[in-house]
Amino acid sequence: MTPAPQLYLIGDFNVDTFARYLANTALEGARVEVAQPSPVSAAFAAGPPGDGWTAFVWTRPEMISPAFQRALNFEPFDNADVIADVTRFGREVVGFARRCRAVLLPTWIVPPFVRGWGVLDWRPGLGVASLLARMNLALADALGNEPSIVMLDANRWMTTVGGRGWSQKAWYAAKSPFTPDLLQLAAADVVSAIDGFGGRARRAIILDLDDVLWGGVVGETGPLGVRIGGHDHVGEAFVDFQRALKALSRRGVLLAIVSKNDEAVALEAIDRHPEMQLRREDFAAWRINWDDKAGNVAAVLAEMNLGAESAVFVDDQVIERARVQSALPDILVPDWPPDPSRFRETLESLHCFDAPSVTTEDRGRAGMMAAERSRRAAAAASAGVEEWLQSLAVRVAVEPLGDMNIERAAQLFNKTNQMNLSTRRMTSADLAAWAASPDNLVLTFRVADRFGDSGLTGLVGLHIADTDAQLVDFLLSCRVMGRRVEEAMLHVAIAQARTKGAAALRARFVPTPRNAPCLEFFRRCGMREVGASEFMWSTGDVFGRPPSVTVA
Repeated sequence: MTPAPQLYLIGDFNVDTFARYLANTALEGARVEVAQPSPVSAAFAAGPPGDGWTAFVWTRPEMISPAFQRALNFEPFDNADVIADVTRFGREVVGFARRCRAVLLPTWIVPPFVRGWGVLDWRPGLGVASLLARMNLALADALGNEPSIVMLDANRWMTTVGGRGWSQKAWYAAKSPFTPDLLQLAAADVVSAIDGFGGRARRAIILDLDDVLWGGVVGETGPLGVRIGGHDHVGEAFVDFQRALKALSRRGVLLAIVSKNDEAVALEAIDRHPEMQLRREDFAAWRINWDDKAGNVAAVLAEMNLGAESAVFVDDQVIERARVQSALPDILVPDWPPDPSRFRETLESLHCFDAPSVTTEDRGRAGMMAAERSRRAAAAASAGVEEWLQSLAVRVAVEPLGDMNIERAAQLFNKTNQMNLSTRRMTSADLAAWAASPDNLVLTFRVADRFGDSGLTGLVGLHIADTDAQLVDFLLSCRVMGRRVEEAMLHVAIAQARTKGAAALRARFVPTPRNAPCLEFFRRCGMREVGASEFMWSTGDVFGRPPSVTVA
């Protein structure tokens, strides 16, 4: 079971109302605490309440920089003084973040009625708007690429709700100027950030075709007769929606199709219609037939090796949305507008795809799924499993954990469920701290074959104590399971344990509802089961490299 989130609020104004909203509505069941009233720097020095806490730090720019307060008062100020104040604050945030699971902080804004110098407010060296923008950019620069820190766009919240986001009366009465409308938007971003750090961001969107990707019913109009593009405002809306989906796929979100249609006719429209922005290779999987959509959604999820909690389902029919939601309660089924001109804004308003980092593997995920279809076709044409494995020419490259791969390694901890020995959830900061111990060793594994590069998909974490080595972490993406990569990883882990002087490698399996494949692997790999979910291999015995895999 996923532990309840722990959120620690720090503010230089009253954030109690926000804390109550988070604890009772947005993050119901979470543990939410508020720092004692004091300067923010004092809360940073005291640290979070304990291990595993995410901090939310909400400050006002005039409290961070006295020079900015002078700018607000139209007094003389020096830009350099403001940026120096911001840089100092950024260093404090970075130091504090190393004691937290993650730190979230909104960008700085001023009340919507503040016009500064009016039409001159974007004049460099004079205007408040210009200076505030430079402060936010300077803060982003000061935070650098710290993986556990995320800046949230408070200006977007204020822009969305306009003047309704700020209450001067509430400020005078309770020193909390933000209205429930704005706090609701802030909370949505907080929840999506926490889900992202916890590996719970949605990773796929499953789409209907007729009146979702195009207008009309392709079975009636024919592949070239559907309404998309052209000199038509409705067709343009479908094109724009497809472009937004394409952009989402570049962030690593998989696209799939579940549609009641004739497959040949629908695929012809996707392949041949000149206005289509999405082609067959953009989709990780599809089920286009007349079967029950809930069953087809389940089949597509199984093909993509994802659980329902990782997906979003989009359909224009209320009855189909209700059917899928009823059969798969964990899938997200948003209410979908009947007007295509609202499709793009509805898609981009979803908070469920946010992730704290984007890796090379994320950006290439659609291509990896296309390569997987080629592998399945090759498997179907092979005389047997061993012939297929030999034909793949699998290559595994072993790399130590480092700055270049730690973000992807942290993703594996938070997204891998099936082939996961200990099911630890680690941020990149947690992982870096663990790997820094001289008794610990973390190795990552990149996998490729003749069909393509699957990227960094495996990881082992070893703890060496005297003559024993403990296999603490054994992670492998479900995308490459079944290609003998598991055996190659264990081969490397045992060799490393032998090199470090350990007489035995031990592994303790921690069961969850989804990691039974990991237990099955350890039971069949040849390691001796020495207790309930406890395995051991003597390093004096050779654990051979699988012959179909090359390790470098």
